[in-house]
Amino acid sequence: MPVILGLCGSLRAASSSAALMRTLAERLAPRVRLEIADIAALPHYNADIEGNPQVARLIEQISAADGLLFVTPEYNYSVPGLLKNALDWASRPAYKSVFKGKPALVISVSGGALGGVRAQAHLKYILNGMLAVNHVGQEIVVTHANRKVENGRFTDEATLDFALAELDSFIASLNA
Repeated sequence: MPVILGLCGSLRAASSSAALMRTLAERLAPRVRLEIADIAALPHYNADIEGNPQVARLIEQISAADGLLFVTPEYNYSVPGLLKNALDWASRPAYKSVFKGKPALVISVSGGALGGVRAQAHLKYILNGMLAVNHVGQEIVVTHANRKVENGRFTDEATLDFALAELDSFIASLNA
């Protein structure tokens, strides 16, 4: 069974990004293990810090995963600091990190009409710089996401069907 590591760009309890990640994990469960990384526990990136157990755990999780799934909101037209911090920690050493050659799929989520497209573009650019392999396919951009969450779960079936179809393509590429 493939293992995908999920990295969510939001800490908020009522986050639509987290709701989507949880719902996707549930829907994928029969055929894929989607493990969600706890990036909230990471310290602020500082190259002087060595041996941090949370950082070591994140790097182990990325290394062990067959692929990475990012679900992120857009903050100020870009990637949330929380997510960028996790990427900075795991991207060392440059050009030789656990991201090198790692397949990645990005989903962006927004309460507005653009669905986080700028954050998605920025995140893909960052992943490219770390030598990760961005999944080529239809972009999953979730607009008006706050309206699509009930009781901590993402409920919009049309969006879920679209996302799961693209995730199927991503999963198939992991096995190729």
